[in-house]
Amino acid sequence: MKLSIVIAGLLGVFLTPSLATDNVNENNQGNDGGNSHQTVSINNDKHVANIDSNNGWNSWNSVWDYGNGFMATRVFSKKSCIIAKMNKDVMPDIAVMPKLISERKKAGAQGPHPKELRFVVSKTRVPDLTPYGKHIEALCRGLPTYVAHEAKREKGANFFYLGSCFQADILWIINIGFCNDIAFK
Repeated sequence: MKLSIVIAGLLGVFLTPSLATDNVNENNQGNDGGNSHQTVSINNDKHVANIDSNNGWNSWNSVWDYGNGFMATRVFSKKSCIIAKMNKDVMPDIAVMPKLISERKKAGAQGPHPKELRFVVSKTRVPDLTPYGKHIEALCRGLPTYVAHEAKREKGANFFYLGSCFQADILWIINIGFCNDIAFK
C-alpha cells in the first residue's frame, strides 16, 4: 500500500510538467501609439499551441498542432483562414517555446533575429477541413480557407515578394509571412 502511494506521488511529480499548460502574455506599446497584445497558450497534453494577437483590425489567431504537423492562421481583416504544414526545422519545439520566448524577451534588440518563414497562399479553397484535425477545423470552420506552401530561399538570401503579404509574427521567436496576389476571399 505504501509503495503504491510512493509510486503515485513520484508519477505526479514527474508527469505534471509534461502535462501542464503554459501561458505567455505580452503587451507591446508601439512608437506610433498603437497597442497590441499577444498571448501564447500551450497545451502540452494535446501538443497544441494557440497564439492570439490582438491588434485591432490586424488581429489574428493561430493554432499550431504539433500532433498532426499543421498550423492554421485565422486572419480577421481578411475574414479567412490559411493552413500550412509546419516546418519543424524552423519552428520552435512546443516543449521549449516558453523558455525561448522568455530568453528572447530578456535579450530584447541585442538578441538574435527571429527565424523567418514565408508561405505562398494557394488560390484554391479547401473544401474539407477534417484532414487537418479538430483544432484547425474548429478555428477555420465557416471561413474561406486556403492552403499555403512554404517558399524556399537560398541560404543567406532575403525574402522578396511583389504581391501582398500578411505578417503573423510570434513574439520574438519567429516571423511568418503569408503572401499572395489575391485578397484571400
